[in-house]
Amino acid sequence: MDLHNTPFDSVSPCEYADALPREQFMHYAIKPLWEGMPRIAGPAFTVKCEPGDHLMLHAAIYRASPGDIIVVEADDEFAVAGGNVCAIAQSRGIKGFVIDGVIRDLAETRDNKFPVFARGVIPKPGAKKCIAPLNEPITCAGVTVHAGDIIVADEEGIAAIPRDEALAAYDIAQKRAQKDGSMSLEQWQAEHAEKVESILAKLGFAE
Repeated sequence: MDLHNTPFDSVSPCEYADALPREQFMHYAIKPLWEGMPRIAGPAFTVKCEPGDHLMLHAAIYRASPGDIIVVEADDEFAVAGGNVCAIAQSRGIKGFVIDGVIRDLAETRDNKFPVFARGVIPKPGAKKCIAPLNEPITCAGVTVHAGDIIVADEEGIAAIPRDEALAAYDIAQKRAQKDGSMSLEQWQAEHAEKVESILAKLGFAE
């Protein structure tokens, strides 16, 4: 199985927690902007927008490949995208946006069912004055993201999986999901209670 054929979106970010350290999960302020947003997964196309500017995201929607997730470092004072930009990205096969910043025209984006994870919305758009290299390392919601890293995002959170660790992380996450899925709540409770009580005893807890 290779990166292009691995169903990273078949496993929740919660299961990837078994495979990744805390620093690979974005801050919870970056969240789905409309209810019922599906889980998305794909390689990161990274963008840095200078404060108050959105030019490079607008450039990226014409340069990212189908299946990519555009991941953006921005500020939260001006919208970096609106309904038309999201619609163009969607039409080109881009799976979604993960933005450390804000957008506008949320109703249009929701109606089109285009996944956007961001800090929120604001009506005022940014400018188009500042250029920056695309697909360079960025910091998005506290996580360093490189081009090609695998992003897995849903209502539980956003994992950024280093590209060279992605297949191993998927294997660990899938095994965790299969284990949890094969157990009844009663079985899980018995195993959990035994583990908790063993730890309490080792730490000297006395009721």
